[in-house]
Amino acid sequence: MAIGRSEVREWPIANAGVRMTSASPHRELIRVGVVGLSASGGWAATAHVPALAGLDGYELRALSASSAESARAAGEKYAVPLAFASAEELARSEEVDLVVVTVKVPHHLELIRPALEAGKMVFSEWPLGADLAQAEELADLAHRRGCSYGCRSAGPVGSAASVSAGPGR
Repeated sequence: MAIGRSEVREWPIANAGVRMTSASPHRELIRVGVVGLSASGGWAATAHVPALAGLDGYELRALSASSAESARAAGEKYAVPLAFASAEELARSEEVDLVVVTVKVPHHLELIRPALEAGKMVFSEWPLGADLAQAEELADLAHRRGCSYGCRSAGPVGSAASVSAGPGR
């Protein structure tokens, strides 16, 4: 699958005076699991948690962190009911519909792959993979599994961000 064939949409970022909206065909609440949410802060806490809180139709239901202790602390701090010690456990949860990956790019492949293999929708920080081969591998896996995926492009917080979206389900 060629990366250039992806659909591109504009999604305003929360906290910029506008609300993110979803073009999702889902009519039910979308249960979100965030990979990389830490009690000590970071990008997930700064950007994703507030954005999800401002979205209708989305519930921050689960998180995973680098250890069980870290996940438990983050779950308590952000009142997230399910805390997992690994992205694989989060991806296997029946309580998660959408996996949001908020960690550094070198780890995207190992964290996104289990979510796609579990048939989950995935939203990742840009870029999808550390290189073209990884991005194509993940895009191909999403296509074969019929999963939706998207990436937020780099840009200043509060600006409009391009989202490259893969196949829908």
